[in-house]
Amino acid sequence: MEFFDVVKNRYSCRKFADKPVEDEKLDRILQAGISAPTAKNVQPVKIWVIKSEDALAKIKSATPFKWTENVKVILAVGGTTEGAFVRPSDNRNFEDVDASIIATHLMLAIHAEGLGSTWVGFFDEPKVKEFFPEMKDYDLVALFPIGYPAEDAAPSDRHALRKDKSEMVKYL
Repeated sequence: MEFFDVVKNRYSCRKFADKPVEDEKLDRILQAGISAPTAKNVQPVKIWVIKSEDALAKIKSATPFKWTENVKVILAVGGTTEGAFVRPSDNRNFEDVDASIIATHLMLAIHAEGLGSTWVGFFDEPKVKEFFPEMKDYDLVALFPIGYPAEDAAPSDRHALRKDKSEMVKYL
């Protein structure tokens, strides 16, 4: 799939078909995340693949949405400040930027594989960390439910609403 088609046509899918995601597709998606750039290439990020029924039930209980129906795979993405690049001029730690770059690569790769997802930021992070202690040292930036879009899945009414270029871009 052409990159600009992926960027233009990707949408937040919240309704999934009851069909498993092939391991080969999941592996390519994960490789896209691993290949993403990070500040000074220190890669202070972890991607957790949530696939077991028990783990899925736990993660699904940590979000108020119904988008989890039929979802067989959820990716959790988190960054750690430990070892992340810190900008010397103001001591800003880039772990959240690095995690977001990797998450964006994952999100676009999911669509490129013919699958659907949505960037979920509305979840109970303390509850997720309680369920999965291996995540305790990470700031979780996103959950990505992954699956084949249901036949009647569609972008939200707000999907195409964009500010005018003149409001978002300033040439200096």
